[in-house]
This record gives sequence, structure tokens and C-alpha cells, in this order.
Amino acid sequence: MPTIAVTGATGELGKIVVERLLKDHPGIKVVAGARDSDKAAPLAAMAAVVRELDYDRPETLAPALQGVDKLLLISGNAVGQRVPQHKAVIEAAKAAGVGLIAYTSVLRAGETSLAIAAEHKATEAVLAEAGVPYVLLRNGWYCENYVFRLTAALEHGALAHCAGDGRISAATRADFAQGAVAVLTSAEDQSGKVYELAGSTSFTMAELAADLSRQSGKSVPAINLSPEDYSKALIEAGLPDFIAGLLAKSDLGASEGGLFDDSRTLETLIGRPTTSMSDVIAAALGK
Repeated sequence: MPTIAVTGATGELGKIVVERLLKDHPGIKVVAGARDSDKAAPLAAMAAVVRELDYDRPETLAPALQGVDKLLLISGNAVGQRVPQHKAVIEAAKAAGVGLIAYTSVLRAGETSLAIAAEHKATEAVLAEAGVPYVLLRNGWYCENYVFRLTAALEHGALAHCAGDGRISAATRADFAQGAVAVLTSAEDQSGKVYELAGSTSFTMAELAADLSRQSGKSVPAINLSPEDYSKALIEAGLPDFIAGLLAKSDLGASEGGLFDDSRTLETLIGRPTTSMSDVIAAALGK
């Protein structure tokens, strides 16, 4: 059985991947790479091998990847610094003889207009140039990304956005994590494969607001603003300029089709339809 390592193992996606590997594949040795080993104590209690792995401390990378057969490289959250961080991990994995690197990229990274895609595209180029076996898990949007927006919409009585009529094929982190586990544990050679992963169903922001209204019993209309006005509204609501700009750019990307995919590739990987946004709303409302 292979040894599988997961970077960012205490993060929201990484933790689910590690837990699912341990639960569903008990014969596999799972290495949980974490910047703060203390935070990984719950994973160690589940039989994961915890190793310090810090994207910004190259000296931690080689020891963390020793004896690893497959690596899930979860993209970092330091926007603007991710390419050198990822490159350091990729180079360390190559030196350690890792047999396969699975990288969590973004949906249609090579062609999307999403602003966040640039660093993912650059990382994909690093992988190709490194000459290591790799597989791309191009994840779409998380359903969880919208939960805080729905909470704010209920508070303010409207769901502001700048996504127009763009459809969004979101899935939960648990869905994406299960897809990653399926690829990492597959008996088939995954090297060179590209998976465009997204939710089985899609929604527009107007449909999202209507579903929220129906389930909450409170009228919450969707209000489509210009990207500039939406960003300004977020800043006035207290969000930092950077976050406001990122949300506005994400919505703009959605309006251009950047978050829609109807291939059902993720559904095929995990053997079931992905969790619907409607079910996520219900859970958020405590139903």
C-alpha cells in the first residue's frame, strides 16, 4: 500500500482528505503535513503520521516528503506568494522521488477569466517543467463560499452580487475531498490526467436568493450591481479592500461563465451526485 502525504492537512480541505483516507483506506500510511504540528494532534490521534511542512520554510519539505509515494499538494492561501511556495514543494517532491503529485488547481485554469487562476496556471506550468508525474484536480467553487454571504443577506434583506446571470456549479469541500481521495487511491495510472471538477447542479445568484427566501421564510431579493459598486458596498460593510476586490472579481468571473461546468466529472469520481447548494442552505439554517 502506498504512503500518501497531504499538504495543508489542518486546513479546511486538507483535514477532510486526511480523515477520509484514514477512514476509508485503513491500510494506507497517511502523512499529514502541517505548518503547526500541534494543530494536527487530532489527526495524529486518528493514526496519521504528522510531519512539519511549511511552504515558507524549505528546510521542512525534504523531511516531510521522505518515503512518500503520492502527494496531494493543496494550493496555499497566501495570494501573490503561492507560485514560489508551490515550486518549492514540487522541487522537494521530485528530489524525494515522489511518484505522483496531485495539485488542487482551479476550474479550467488554462482558459478561465477568473482572477485567481493566474497562480494556478503558473503552478501547472511549474509541474510540467519539473518533469514529475502529476495529475490536476481543477476544483470549482465551494458551496461554503456562499454561506457567509447568505447570512449577510438575511441580515440586510438582500443578496448583493455582480455575477449577473452566470451559473455556478458549486460543490462542498467534502465532495472535492472525496474526489481527491478517489484519484489518490485509484489503481489506474493518474499521471497526465486533468479533472475539471464541479457540482452536479448549478445556480444563478437570483436562484440562490429565491431558495434562501423559500427556506428562511424571509424575502431576500438578489440585487445585481456593477463590479465597482459591489466592491464599494463590501468595503462599506467592513470588508478589507483586498477581500472586497477578490469577491467582486470572483462574481465577475462567474458572470462570464468561469464557475459553470456540466461535465459531472466529480459526480463520476465519487459515485454520487454532489451535495446541492439547497441542502447546504438547509444545513446553514439548522434544518
